[in-house]
Amino acid sequence: MIVSTTFEVPDRKIEEILGIVTGNTVRAKHIGKDILAGLKNIVGGELQEYTDMLSDARKEALNRMIKDAEKLGADAVVGVRFTTSQTMAGAAELLAYGTAVKLK
Repeated sequence: MIVSTTFEVPDRKIEEILGIVTGNTVRAKHIGKDILAGLKNIVGGELQEYTDMLSDARKEALNRMIKDAEKLGADAVVGVRFTTSQTMAGAAELLAYGTAVKLK
């Protein structure tokens, strides 16, 4: 599966647009990680626990989007974007979305 943030694939033509595909995940803070992050916030620096959590969430959302595209018989997903939003206190949704296409 070709996944691209651009709206075309080099040396390939889009034959058919299959539709929008999405993948999302909602992640919540772990109390232990939250305490460590709070301490780090006092002294400054990267909150590695949250960086790791968001990185894992991005990978999961991307994989779910790809599975959604595979169900449609897509060869590629173009125009891929990520967005995040707070769903409740201490929890955030990460969404990956793009356009599933068939290539020539």
